[in-house]
Amino acid sequence: MSRTSSGPEWSGDMLDRPEMMEAFASQLRRALSDQAEFVAKIRRDAEAMWKANPPEGYNTFETWWRHRWVTGPFGEIQELLEKAATRTFQLEARYRRGRHEIPAARQAAAQAKQAPELAPGTGFAAHADQARSARSRPVSSDGNFMDMVRRERSA
Repeated sequence: MSRTSSGPEWSGDMLDRPEMMEAFASQLRRALSDQAEFVAKIRRDAEAMWKANPPEGYNTFETWWRHRWVTGPFGEIQELLEKAATRTFQLEARYRRGRHEIPAARQAAAQAKQAPELAPGTGFAAHADQARSARSRPVSSDGNFMDMVRRERSA
């Protein structure tokens, strides 16, 4: 199997980096949404065609029943694709927590247990002062929400 693009071969360990997982989930979401739109277009066309040209010889109930059998699966497929696109957010969040946040928290806890005793003046009171000063920092209104979130995460 040869690749036509010049990019690297796919491997599962590429998703070990959070930014790669975010890009993967975003691309998957976009592909699923595009397919859902495609099915919706076909469904709209099929419904319009059926309503504009009902088969002759059918009574009203039979026409409705056959219309339902023709367009019903399209609706179900569209619904499943839309649901799958929304599940990509859950996929991304679970992967980030399970592969990055939880292991990082465990590693930090293990390092905290192995850390030497704090020197005088660096205990709880010093940390409380640092936290108080961090909370009292003015929040600039010139950036957007995501800039603030990124800034808080890095602090």
